[in-house]
Amino acid sequence: MLVAAAVAVAAGTTLAVAEAGAAPAPSVAAPATIAGDGCYTWTRVLREGTSGSDVTRLQIRVAGWVAYGEVLGVDGQFGPATKRAVTRFQSAYGLTADGVAGDATFSKIYALQDDDCTPIHFSYAEANNNCGKGGDFTGGAVSAATVKENLLRAMWKAEALRRKLGDRPIGVSSGFRDYSCNASVGGASNSRHLYGDALDLVPGPTLCDMARNARYAGFSHIYGPGYPNHNDHVHVDSSAGQSWSAPNCGV
Repeated sequence: MLVAAAVAVAAGTTLAVAEAGAAPAPSVAAPATIAGDGCYTWTRVLREGTSGSDVTRLQIRVAGWVAYGEVLGVDGQFGPATKRAVTRFQSAYGLTADGVAGDATFSKIYALQDDDCTPIHFSYAEANNNCGKGGDFTGGAVSAATVKENLLRAMWKAEALRRKLGDRPIGVSSGFRDYSCNASVGGASNSRHLYGDALDLVPGPTLCDMARNARYAGFSHIYGPGYPNHNDHVHVDSSAGQSWSAPNCGV
């Protein structure tokens, strides 16, 4: 993904650069200075009260750092919930935990992401296996662009879950499915896999460890051992409402 260069517009003022297709964030007087990567570059310090597309991109990266049962709104508004998530992210990676996203926080995010914006321990290739067909994210319930964005958000939550579990590897046995793939595996007709916002996770950590800790990683729906047909994986997604069931794990 191409990165637009920051453009100086006045003494001490820069424009935030956005991912391709996103509107630039407002100009600010105190830009961050750490160089970005092939995915994205933040050019200002973000704190409670700021807003913009750069806040949205930050929220995606910290959405897995929430309290029990919480789902962080990805709305471009840096409010108290975002501050708490940033603080938890900072604490988890040994940074100053002040809830203000500046150079140190962005530097850690750059280290955690690949040039296609995916977190380093997950990939579109894995999350878009699609019954071994791979493909261009088409054939599901929403547009290819929406599927890809949904997968990105799910993978960043999975990256947080991985960190919470001691950085033990987590695999994805199923992510996005087009309608033909979903039918072939007996998926529900309204499966969230058709939208790209669901992941089926496999060990690494035990299934029960994943199911229990997913409640602290921003997933609204969690199904694992003891739930019908979920004894070999943990399903997580972020669709509306809340439903957890992994009876063999006390969830």
